[in-house]
Amino acid sequence: MSENASANQDSSKEKENSTWEFVKVILQALLLALVVRTLVFQPFSIPSGSMMPNLLVGDYLFVSKFSYGYSRYSIDSRLDLNFSGRVWDGKPVRGDIAVFKFPPDPNIDYIKRVIGLPGDRIQVKDSVLYINSVAVKRERKGEFQVERSRSPVTVPIFVETLPNGKTYETLDLGYGQGDDTQIFEVPPGHYFMMGDNRDNSLDSRFDVGFVPAENFVGRAKFVFFSVRDGAHPLAFWRWLDTIRTERFFTGL
Repeated sequence: MSENASANQDSSKEKENSTWEFVKVILQALLLALVVRTLVFQPFSIPSGSMMPNLLVGDYLFVSKFSYGYSRYSIDSRLDLNFSGRVWDGKPVRGDIAVFKFPPDPNIDYIKRVIGLPGDRIQVKDSVLYINSVAVKRERKGEFQVERSRSPVTVPIFVETLPNGKTYETLDLGYGQGDDTQIFEVPPGHYFMMGDNRDNSLDSRFDVGFVPAENFVGRAKFVFFSVRDGAHPLAFWRWLDTIRTERFFTGL
C-alpha cells in the first residue's frame, strides 16, 4: 500500500470519527433535553386571558414537573404510560398556579389557580370568594388595561388573600355567570381551580369541574419570554414592537 493511500485512509477514519463524535453530542443533547422536559421543567405558552392580570396572552413560562410528582398525565403523552395515581406525590398548595389536563378531555392543557383543596366547600357570592363559609379577604387595588385590537379596556383589580396568606391579583368585570354559585364540596383526591380573570374564565365553576390529583402536570414557576399581539416568539424582526422585556423572569 502506497503512502498516499494510507494517508487517505487515516484521513477518512478521522473524518468518520469526527462525524460520529458530533452525532453523539447531538444525541446526548437531545436526550438531556427530553429528560429535562419530561421530568424537570416543561415550557408552556398562554393562549387566553383567563389568568390576567398575572399571566398574559403571549407569555411563555416554565412549569415545574417535580413539584407535584409524576402521573401518566404529567409525563410525555407520547410514551403512552398506563398507570394510575402519582409517583412521589407532591401536594398542590392553595394559591398555586398549576397546569393540568382538562378532565373531560386529557389531551387539552389548562392553567388555573388552586383554590379548593380536598374536603373544602367553595362558593362565590356577589363576586366574593368563600372558602368553608368564610369570605376571602378582597381589596380594591387600581386598574388594569386589557389589550384589545381596537382600544384597551380598563378593568378594576382586586387583591385576594387566601387562608394560608397567599396573595394575588384578580380582575372583576362587574358581571358574570360565575359571580353567584352553588356550594361546591371538593371530593377526596380532587381540587377546585379558578382563573384570576374571574368573569372570563372557564374553570371548576363550569365545565372543568373538580380536577383529579393525577391530572396535574406541574406548577407554573416563572415567565421566561413574552410577546404581545399574537406575535410568534421566533419572529425577531417584530420584537421591537411586540416583545415585553419587563415580563422576563417574572416569578409566579
